[in-house]
Amino acid sequence: MNTNFSDTVLVLNHNGLGQADTALSHRLVVSYLRTLIELDQLPKAVVFYAEGVKLIAEGTPCQKELAELSAAGVPLIACRTCLDFYALEDRVVVGEIGNMLRIVEAQLSAAKVVTL
Repeated sequence: MNTNFSDTVLVLNHNGLGQADTALSHRLVVSYLRTLIELDQLPKAVVFYAEGVKLIAEGTPCQKELAELSAAGVPLIACRTCLDFYALEDRVVVGEIGNMLRIVEAQLSAAKVVTL
């Protein structure tokens, strides 16, 4: 069983983890990212689109965890179109603003893509 995330791209396309109340979804995403860090299971990249881009903007509950992933060399790639749609492009606090080409390239270069 492969227990290494180093060749896995994670997709965050919701404002949190799962289909739940926003407060719970935020707690879950923080817990998930914190657990990856604590287990030293860093993904190849994390991509954000749709409402997921809200997780890299001001007020994100997981800024600390995402900053740690970024500092460890994990690319955090957010969809520019989605940021524009939610008027968040000027409020990005962590990660890089990319486009769908950059997101697809990250996914194509991975052995596995996991949508959270």
